[in-house]
Amino acid sequence: MTLRFISCAFQRTVIGLSVAVFAAGSLTACGTFSRYPEAPPKVQTADQLYKIGALDVLDIVVWRNPELSTKVTVRPDGRISLPLVEDLQAAGRNPADLSRDIEKALSKFIREPVVTVVVNSFQGVSTEQIRIVGEAGKPQSVPFRKGLTVLDVMLQAGGLTDFADGNGAVLVRGSESGKQYSLRLKDLLKRGDISANVELMPGDIIIIPQSWF
Repeated sequence: MTLRFISCAFQRTVIGLSVAVFAAGSLTACGTFSRYPEAPPKVQTADQLYKIGALDVLDIVVWRNPELSTKVTVRPDGRISLPLVEDLQAAGRNPADLSRDIEKALSKFIREPVVTVVVNSFQGVSTEQIRIVGEAGKPQSVPFRKGLTVLDVMLQAGGLTDFADGNGAVLVRGSESGKQYSLRLKDLLKRGDISANVELMPGDIIIIPQSWF
């Protein structure tokens, strides 16, 4: 009789703990929706010229001087080397300004150089890239462009993994001192709810947590 009593008491304890854990998990799951405000669907971004970033590939065309024209990759330190120009800052400059810098450097060697810089492979400056981390198919950084949306970058990042808590995702907005917004990625990607799509701003970070159940 005593053993049976202990067994029943043990079962009640286990059931009680299970209910408590389930309730806590439910509250935590609900909290992912209400902890942060939803990200605004539209944002205001000023028109801005593209800034060259490290690892961008540039075509440098020097008019009437094909021997000086070349293709270069911006080094990790943000600088480039060209014929007659050994070291020049490129990262953080827009292509037109960099063209003027190269013209100034070449003017020591040739008369009235005319230079055009064309960006062939885009990375952009790191402070303006969109970063997708956590349970994305391919976590990565994406160069910002005006009108870029969460749907755009998530398609590029390979969508969600099978373990993602898509509706618990968080958008960290660097341009607003790290303010955080909730994202409904599962509704957007799995259910086709376009109302969950939002525009992005330079420097945004999308964090996708793992689902606990």
